[in-house]
Amino acid sequence: MKLAYPVAGPVSRSADTHWTLSLTSDDNNATYAIILHNVRTYRSAGVIAVVRGKRKAEITVKEFQDAQSSSDHHEGWRYFFEKTSIAPGTDPSEATQLRQAELEMRESKDTDSEPPNSQT
Repeated sequence: MKLAYPVAGPVSRSADTHWTLSLTSDDNNATYAIILHNVRTYRSAGVIAVVRGKRKAEITVKEFQDAQSSSDHHEGWRYFFEKTSIAPGTDPSEATQLRQAELEMRESKDTDSEPPNSQT
């Protein structure tokens, strides 16, 4: 059977013929930040929640999307999640500051590892 979409882990067929996606232990134990971002303006409203487990992150994003007003959605506000080292349950404002520090650290590492432009 060929799947119409990529999957992140092994797929198995249960006895009742439903296809299931197996999450790795890394997915189950990893911490994810739920972020609100405007796709039109590229403005971030920051971290909304920090949860443990990929499935919990997916469920939480869906809950936020379901509760979102249609006007906010129309204006471009979207939720997404990403892996993080921030502890689950961290206050959203503190998590936003920690995430920003992580992003700046990653960016500085990328800048430091780039070779200088050679001009001829």
